[in-house]
Amino acid sequence: MEVRRALGLAVLVATGLATAGAGPVPAAQPSPSPPPFVPCPVVELDPPPQRPSPPPTPVHDPWEREVGGAALATAGLVVPPDAPDLPDQLSATYWLVADLDTGAVLGACGPHEYGIPASTQKLLLALTLLDELDPHDVVEVLPEDLDFEPGSSAVGLLAGGRYPVETLWLGLLLNSGNDAAQALARVGGGPEGVAGTLAKMNRTAWLLGAYQTHAVTPSGLDGPGQFTSAYDLALIARRLYQREDFLRYISTERTQIPPQPPRDPNGFQIQNQDPMLAAYEGALGGKTGYTDLARHSYVGAAERDGRRLVVTVLGAENRPVPAWQQATALLDWGFSLPRRASVGRLVEPGEALLAALLPDPGAPEEVSAPPVPPAQASAPVPPVVRWLVWLVGGVAAVVLIFGVVLMAAGVVLRRR
Repeated sequence: MEVRRALGLAVLVATGLATAGAGPVPAAQPSPSPPPFVPCPVVELDPPPQRPSPPPTPVHDPWEREVGGAALATAGLVVPPDAPDLPDQLSATYWLVADLDTGAVLGACGPHEYGIPASTQKLLLALTLLDELDPHDVVEVLPEDLDFEPGSSAVGLLAGGRYPVETLWLGLLLNSGNDAAQALARVGGGPEGVAGTLAKMNRTAWLLGAYQTHAVTPSGLDGPGQFTSAYDLALIARRLYQREDFLRYISTERTQIPPQPPRDPNGFQIQNQDPMLAAYEGALGGKTGYTDLARHSYVGAAERDGRRLVVTVLGAENRPVPAWQQATALLDWGFSLPRRASVGRLVEPGEALLAALLPDPGAPEEVSAPPVPPAQASAPVPPVVRWLVWLVGGVAAVVLIFGVVLMAAGVVLRRR
C-alpha cells in the first residue's frame, strides 16, 4: 500500500508539473444507478426571457459528475431529507450552497452542469495570481490591456498609466474591471502574457478538482469553449474566502484610483458594485457577473453565529428579483438547515486526483489505464503528448521508489 501511495503521489507531481494541458484524472467510477431526478424549482417568467443560443457544451464524462459525492451526479435538485421549502423566486438555472469551513454541500441544482461564468471568472484569475504578484509593484497599462468588448465593465484605466497591483485587484473585484483583468493577466503570464495566465488558470482549476471549468478569457467575457459549474465556482470561492487579502479586497466599500497626470491629474473614486455587501446581514462580499450569453451569475458568502456559507448562482434572470437577492434567499435557506446537513462536499485540492490514483484498499485489485479526459488548457494538447507525460511521470515514480529502496538497503548494509 505504501508503494502504491508513493507511486500515486509521484505521478500526481510529475503530471501536474509537466504540463498545464493534461486533462484531469477521473475522480471516481460512476455509481451503478444515478440518484432519482428531481426538477429544479425555477419560477416561470412572463414574458419568458429571450436568451441567445448557448454554445454546444462538452460531453460529460461519468466520473466528473460524482466529484464531491454520488448524490451530486444530477442535472436536477438535490437537498437533504426534511429540508425546508426552497425560495419561490428562483430563476437561476444552476446553483449551490455550501459551508465554507467544513466543505459540506447543503443543497444544489445541477451542481456539475456546464454554465457560463461571466465576471465570476475573475475569481479564478484572483486565485491563480494573488500569490504571484506583489501588491506593491507598479504596472504600466498598455493599449492592448484596453482591447476588449466595448461597453463592458471597466475601471477606467488609462494607457500609459501606472497603477499598483493592489489598485488593480480592487478595480477587478469592486468594479469588475475588464481593463484590470487584462493588465493583471498580461503581467501574471510572464513572457506568454495573457495566454500564459489562461494556462495557469486552467491548471489551477484542474488541481482543485474543478473539472467543468475552462477559461478562455481572464475577465469572463464570453469566448468559445468557456464554461464553469456551480460546484466549481464553490471550490474556487472556498479557497479565496480563506485568504485575508481577498477578504479585505472583496469587502472594501470604495477606493481611490490614483491620478495619472497630465490626462487625469486628480484620480477618481470607485465603489463596490456588490449590493449584497450593504444589504445582507453578515455579508463577506461577493462577485456579480453578466453577459448576454451567460445572463446573471453571482458568487457570495456570509457569516452567522460562527457559520460561513457560500452560494453560487449561474444563468439567472434579474426577475422576479435580482440574481444577488436569489443568492441571499438561498443563503437564508442554508442557514436554516442544521449544521450536520449535507448532500455532498467540496473536495480538497488534489483529492480527486489521488482518489483515482489510489484505489480503495478494500476493493479487488484491477489493472487498468485511466482514461484521458479532454484537455483543460487554453490550447489543445495532442494525445501523444498526454501519453508521453504519463510515461515520463511513471518512469519518474519508478526511479524515485527504486532510489528510496536502494538508500534503505545501503543503510542496512552499513549497519551490518
